[in-house]
Amino acid sequence: MSGGASLGLRTSGSYGSLPQQQLGGCHSSPSPAPSASPPLAARKPAKMSLGGAGGGPRVFARICKLAGRRQRMLLLLLVAVAVAFCFLFSSLVSKDEDASPGVETMLVFSDQVRSFVNPVWTSSGRPVAQRDSLTVNGLNTASQMEEQSDSSPESFPPAVFLNHHPCENFSLSPPPIDRKRTGPRPCPVCYLPVEQALALRPAQPSASPVLQSLNYMSQENLVSEESNGGSLFGGYPSLEERDKSYDIKDLMTVHCGFVRGKIPGLNTGFDIDEADRSEMQQCQRTVVASAIFGNYDILQQPENISDFSKDTVCFFMFLDEETEAALKNSTTIDHTKRIGLWRVVVVRNLPYSDARRNGKVPKLLLHRLFPNVRYSIWIDGKLKLVRDPYQVLERFLWRKNVSFAISRHYRRFDVFEEAEANKAGGKYDNTSIDYQIEFYKREGLTHYSSTKLPITSDVPEGCVIIREHIPITNLFTCLWFNEVDRFTSRDQLSFSTVRDKIRLRVNWTADMFLDCERRDFVVQAYHRELLEQRQATLRSRPPMVQTQPRKMLPDNAAKESGKASSAKKLPGKRTRDKKSSSRRTHRTKVIGEEEAIQL
Repeated sequence: MSGGASLGLRTSGSYGSLPQQQLGGCHSSPSPAPSASPPLAARKPAKMSLGGAGGGPRVFARICKLAGRRQRMLLLLLVAVAVAFCFLFSSLVSKDEDASPGVETMLVFSDQVRSFVNPVWTSSGRPVAQRDSLTVNGLNTASQMEEQSDSSPESFPPAVFLNHHPCENFSLSPPPIDRKRTGPRPCPVCYLPVEQALALRPAQPSASPVLQSLNYMSQENLVSEESNGGSLFGGYPSLEERDKSYDIKDLMTVHCGFVRGKIPGLNTGFDIDEADRSEMQQCQRTVVASAIFGNYDILQQPENISDFSKDTVCFFMFLDEETEAALKNSTTIDHTKRIGLWRVVVVRNLPYSDARRNGKVPKLLLHRLFPNVRYSIWIDGKLKLVRDPYQVLERFLWRKNVSFAISRHYRRFDVFEEAEANKAGGKYDNTSIDYQIEFYKREGLTHYSSTKLPITSDVPEGCVIIREHIPITNLFTCLWFNEVDRFTSRDQLSFSTVRDKIRLRVNWTADMFLDCERRDFVVQAYHRELLEQRQATLRSRPPMVQTQPRKMLPDNAAKESGKASSAKKLPGKRTRDKKSSSRRTHRTKVIGEEEAIQL
């Protein structure tokens, strides 16, 4: 790759190399005979010399003449090392004098990385000169960049655009074969180092097609009523209001939860303390969020997080009072309301009796809880984040130039199949699932087929959502939440309906990546109830009993037992049936293990 080969390379002149005339004068030419040429002192001095203007070349030439070939090479090597040392020492001194505590101090960027991501990026974090367009070493850098304050500890590098991305030749390979692990597994994913991912952060927000401003419905005196149109928290939107919400315009007002107030979390249901709301308001740029309600999961701490992400990314964990009480019995929550990286927020006056439905509020309405955030990563409470947030954002949003990314289900692509699987697994009331699917069928829902390409699936694995907070993505998650509020809490059933309705009206869709890629940056644990059941099963198992070694029989006894066993042998056909039955048992065992892993 020509572009990649040129990245970060210097020309030979930048290293202060010796001129070719000097190299040739010392070891390339043989010593001339005295009678065939003028004396050495009469030669014309070189344009550049290590000595002075007069006697330097003569002394250097005389040394070369008197020294042997090996001594000449050693002398040249020593001179080159001395020149290089002087050059490096002078550059280090100048850097120490001019450097200021800016981005370089926070990110510890090396000069090679700086030349890779942005050739005009100096140690102060600012461009050398403003130009309309600059192309250096295959990198096109936009001219209008935000000046980074040297005194700000959260300064970001200026955005760059790569002609050749380092991962462009990476080919996705399937997970390695493992007979002992038959369920879904992670596959290799190409991530950039955190410092390079930061430099590729877009300078401007993504464009929102058609919709430019989104407002939210509020009605403080809303009265609870029995209706099939949702809940008090959602505002009971009618079917007519539901249809109007898909008529996308430049200015829209829609139902999006928190209807009973203008400030989400303040007497709206899903209530949050003032101190917590204030800190959520102060969160900017990026948030990683999760939730545990009903003490349903075990809190997982993120791993492999860079120091820069710890300083610039907000990590918020939403809990109910039941989960908070259980955590206090096993974990210490400090005065800053933190457990490790997580900033804990206790939610009161929950809008639903179902813990899973309550979890859909922060999952789909993060833009309402964090109005000043630009990017968000949602992970379910059972998941552990094991990659840096900026690496995840670069891989699944910035590299693809998309504003919403979610993984597709590893096995099912069709909503009808997903509905049957939910009914078989007892995930929700079967009657409610059937009602929702029949409603969507009347609206035009069909089975997934290749005619929907480039859409690759209708069923997401909704435990991770990566998105940019712009009007069109905020509208999508609002309308998705309204479907969860009106029908079942199984958000996989309503995802494709909302996506396709928006896609028919504007040029936007949700990007769906492979589930094995998701499993590379999050590790899935068991729900608390299932984990406790497994632990109880292991404790209840009887200890392994060691079998006594078989006693050796006399030779005659062995012969007699052999005759008796031969008389009781089954026919060959029966023996084959027995082997076939054994194979069937083995297959059933493998399938059972796969289902256990799936659960």
